[in-house]
Amino acid sequence: MQPTIVIGAAGRMGSAIVRQVVQDEDLYLAAAIESPDSTHQGEDAAQVAGLAPCGVTITSDAVAAVGVNYAIIDFSAPDCTMAHIATSIQKNCYVVIGTTGFSPEQRAQIEETAAGGRVVMAPNMSVGINLLLALCGRVTPALGSDYDTEIVEAHHNRKKDAPSGTAHRLGEKIAEAKGVRYEDCVQHGREGQAGPRSGDEIGVHAVRGGDIVGEHHVIYATDGERIELTHKASSRQTFAKGAVRAVKFLLSADKGLYDMQDVLGLKDFA
Repeated sequence: MQPTIVIGAAGRMGSAIVRQVVQDEDLYLAAAIESPDSTHQGEDAAQVAGLAPCGVTITSDAVAAVGVNYAIIDFSAPDCTMAHIATSIQKNCYVVIGTTGFSPEQRAQIEETAAGGRVVMAPNMSVGINLLLALCGRVTPALGSDYDTEIVEAHHNRKKDAPSGTAHRLGEKIAEAKGVRYEDCVQHGREGQAGPRSGDEIGVHAVRGGDIVGEHHVIYATDGERIELTHKASSRQTFAKGAVRAVKFLLSADKGLYDMQDVLGLKDFA
């Protein structure tokens, strides 16, 4: 069985991943990592996740926990991810990163480091969202410049970053299909005298409230009609299943940086 470490193990997403790993017949939970100030330090990781105890207690030292050829599933925070990724690569680990909120510099550093290892990095691990990404790659050029494009995302009221990493990735995919740079055409919300909408503009809007797991809406609008592509997640377990699927993909992959489109075989589709 594949030894697996979950980083960010006591969070809502981390707990879902712990449940998935503990219940998977091909993986076993080797360590569970949380921040030093977590109130769950020293507690059984499976018990925190709502399962029977598994004998793995939550600790804060990710570097010490990482063994050679381990799988690492990281849904923590950017600084935490950056602190251990190089060590994980050096130990020939299989690294799955679902952390969001990286700066452009941090993303560039991960891309450079990952070239020497096996890494899947994606802001959203669900099968449905990644199919949505692939669909946007197909739909956008088919509709052409006559259709305005807007992205609306909604998440729970405790999510730290906005817009979501998934919304940014959808915008990047649409911009790529349009043949433009996402950074040049993204418009984060509108206020006051915003003026007419430009042709290449990609509007991105964030909603925060309650316990919304995750919703993403892509709107293509033109005179006389509107097309909407929507994904709604009702359980974090769908993301956890995707993360475990990414680990199993890496076990037989060549060195390099991958995303969930690679894991799911959707690159040719898009």
